[in-house]
Amino acid sequence: MGTHVIKMPDIGEGIAQVELVEWFVKVGDVIAEDQVVADVMTDKATVEIPSPVSGKVLALGGQPGEVMAVGSELIRIEVEGSGNHVDAPQGKPAEAKPVEPVAAPVANTPPARAAVAAPACQATATATATATAAPIVPRQAGDKPLASPAVRKRALDAGIELRYVHGSGPAGRILHEDLDAFMSKPQTAAGQAPSGYAKRTDSEQVQVIGLRRKIAQRMQDAKRRVAHFSYVEEIDVTALEALRQQLNQKHGDSRGKLTLLPFLVRALVVALRDFPQINATYDDEAQVITRHGAVHVGIATQGDNGLMVPVLRHAEAGSLWGNASEIGRLATAARSNKASREELSGSTITLTSLGALGGIVSTPVVNTPEVAIVGVNRMVERPMVIDGQIVIRKMMNLSSSFDHRVVDGMDAALFIQAVRGLLEQPACLFVE
Repeated sequence: MGTHVIKMPDIGEGIAQVELVEWFVKVGDVIAEDQVVADVMTDKATVEIPSPVSGKVLALGGQPGEVMAVGSELIRIEVEGSGNHVDAPQGKPAEAKPVEPVAAPVANTPPARAAVAAPACQATATATATATAAPIVPRQAGDKPLASPAVRKRALDAGIELRYVHGSGPAGRILHEDLDAFMSKPQTAAGQAPSGYAKRTDSEQVQVIGLRRKIAQRMQDAKRRVAHFSYVEEIDVTALEALRQQLNQKHGDSRGKLTLLPFLVRALVVALRDFPQINATYDDEAQVITRHGAVHVGIATQGDNGLMVPVLRHAEAGSLWGNASEIGRLATAARSNKASREELSGSTITLTSLGALGGIVSTPVVNTPEVAIVGVNRMVERPMVIDGQIVIRKMMNLSSSFDHRVVDGMDAALFIQAVRGLLEQPACLFVE
């Protein structure tokens, strides 16, 4: 038997260190070749690290949340044959044979997609079946169950303590199927869901790592560095909604259904022609403002793991349906954690919307190094006075934030008024 050491691979683009997000194996596990052993995160992308060999895990090189240098020891595996690592005699440094580069990692792919050899899958299935029939044995107090945020929220809503749930995923990770199995059979008193009025004394600590850490760092940095100010305006979108519904009725089957987003993108593109100082990025260290001709619109998208901003590139050159199709593709890629690094960077202005949850007013945070973000609030029907008559109109607020170091208040107000005029008279969106 020999020892094979996997070192943190060079992911490229000059990255010297990455954050270890999650282990999918533990010491003592028998793993298969190409099985994903860990997730690591760069500035934006999550990358899977597969094992190039089969064997037994001897040691893990770090803990989730730890920042590791490229080239440092990630995992040590006992393998058949000599392996790639030779233990040195006492008093001499160990020698390691050159490690062949592992298979190219795929950015932002979900852990559940990891390809595992058939014997390992069969072993997992057997273990799951055995656990289903076995009585519930709670984890020790110090053992933290592994589960995604969606699984944790579902368990919390159902009043289930995850330490009583058997996890059938990698490294004992609790999946939705495990919750289904737990809830489908009678539970012991300790694992029973409490009533709505039961006193609760439980608590849970969630380590801020991975994407959540990156979001926290970016938001904190943006609030610390940017001189934020917000501007809110209401817009009558009655005519715009009528046009959207008419286009969907006529072309929806052949070209796809349109949401409001492509119309908003079109309004930004047209308005920015007169406000180039808003389609800009600011390097506050070099004290340089770059005004961009291309309009690369960041579309803030909420996924299970947190907020991501895929980029609709060259929105100024896209048609209404072309931009709509690309927005849909980018949103799907972001929500499924399959968006590439290139698709998550390079925006010049951001559009954010919470859809039906948009509320009345919001104060979005500027997506640095951009200098503006346009927020879309919920559309509602309200009585409005027009020509002395009370009529019902479809109204929607735009809540936008700007970097006051670069954008003056008057320019921000004029820009939003220009967007308002285009949306209230939607024919102007297409007049050159």
